[in-house]
Amino acid sequence: MASIDFNQLLINNTEFLKPFAITLTRDNEVAKDLLQETMYRALANKEKYNVGTNIKAWLYTIMRNIFINNYRRKAKQNTIFDSTPNEFLLNYNQVTATNAAEGALKMKDIQLAIHNLPAIFRNPFMLYFEGYKYHEIADMLHEPLGTIKSRIHFARKLLKEQLTRF
Repeated sequence: MASIDFNQLLINNTEFLKPFAITLTRDNEVAKDLLQETMYRALANKEKYNVGTNIKAWLYTIMRNIFINNYRRKAKQNTIFDSTPNEFLLNYNQVTATNAAEGALKMKDIQLAIHNLPAIFRNPFMLYFEGYKYHEIADMLHEPLGTIKSRIHFARKLLKEQLTRF
């Protein structure tokens, strides 16, 4: 395939790549960079394109691979960006003391909320909390597995509503 024909194919398919780039990156500027990098890689590897195959699929694959490689590279860097104006807080080793009394009060409230649950929900929840598996609880309470799962779910939901202030 002539270089001019290949370049024209790339130009014609650029518009199809823009929405895909935005979908991947969710950022307009980063999507433009991704599109530019895709076009560069396609031009650099035009000898690898097989004439007659789907060029859109080839370009989508190049773009997806570039995105994945960039994502993995950023994840490995583990970069933390801090835009706080007070840089001295970054390296300030501040020791915090836990308030045992406050923790004890919270624990009492949690235990009270658990014991205020209806017995139908409290018993399976407590067994699950103690480490038993769903099927073991179902066997102990002589109830179907689905019933046990839903009762534990509703117990969690009730506790969540009662303990929203924590």
